[in-house]
Amino acid sequence: MQHINLDFSKKVVINSHLEPWQPSPLAGVTRKILSRESAESGHATSIVRYEAGSQFSSHSHPMGEEIFVLDGVFSDENGDYPAGTYIRNPPGSHHQPFSVQGCTLFVKLNQFLADDLSSVRVNTHTAQWRAGQGGLQVMPLHQHDVEHTALVKWPAGERFLPHRHYGGEEILVLSGTFCDEHGNYPTGTWLRSPHMSEHHPFVEQETIILVKVGHLGIG
Repeated sequence: MQHINLDFSKKVVINSHLEPWQPSPLAGVTRKILSRESAESGHATSIVRYEAGSQFSSHSHPMGEEIFVLDGVFSDENGDYPAGTYIRNPPGSHHQPFSVQGCTLFVKLNQFLADDLSSVRVNTHTAQWRAGQGGLQVMPLHQHDVEHTALVKWPAGERFLPHRHYGGEEILVLSGTFCDEHGNYPTGTWLRSPHMSEHHPFVEQETIILVKVGHLGIG
């Protein structure tokens, strides 16, 4: 399959709610492709939906798997992960996932640094927020080398200083509407901005975003 959105020097904005569901190799599991290297291997970023009672075959993650549970309950042989859970399965890990009641996930495959070997499970409903710049609240989820991943909660009316992103920035809008001088990005929008990109973000309503910075175009 042709590469999809793998030029990290270009900005990408996708409202995932407007994208069609596509079949996976297993019945009951569908996905919306945001970026992909090849059909069933390599770098991939997707929204994945498990219908109630569906399961995926046992498989490994050569360069890791990162998941944020958007709704429902995701499960594997190691436990159950309700909506709001952040998961990292390191390079070389394997599991057999399923969902009894159904779930929707944000999934990134094969994008870890080789020495990023931490297994991470964070329930963001119980983890603590920390004070950020201005009125922002930040919930750190993972840090390794140049990569930082966190939830950021923006109070209504918050404006941030214009700034550049060394190593790029990737955002999934979880609630509300994220904005900058280039446009408005409602819940479900995925944005990827390249190394040294610049913007002046703000919100009009309370908004929560999943943010990863530092990992694009500098290695």
